[in-house]
Amino acid sequence: MKNLEDEITLEYIRASGPGGQNVNKVSTAVQLRFDAANSPSLAEDVKARLIKLAGRKLSADGVLILTASRFRTQEKNRADAISRFYELIRKAHEKPKARHKTKPTKASKEERLKEKKRRSGIKNLRRGGDGY
Repeated sequence: MKNLEDEITLEYIRASGPGGQNVNKVSTAVQLRFDAANSPSLAEDVKARLIKLAGRKLSADGVLILTASRFRTQEKNRADAISRFYELIRKAHEKPKARHKTKPTKASKEERLKEKKRRSGIKNLRRGGDGY
């Protein structure tokens, strides 16, 4: 995954939240950017899954943007952003299991119909003629 590291750009921005006066002076939050749509390092199927997984973290032009501001230090936020990025890539590499069509068993069909008949009977009892 050496190629992926070359495609990542890190930008340091001011974080919101706790930190006192320091929060207004120091850029501790990290914004990781990765051009997912045009990455030569990823296979097409992995790209498609990554784009689907990224959701709102993906810009209109296909750039994945992860913002890390959980910690008060730039180093911890950088490590957090990079680890979250690689976790997303790892999930995108997992191929989804193929779904095999199944049919309900005869016993399950009978059980369903039996339950429907029971519920129907309960509802019929409620339809009594004494004001209900």
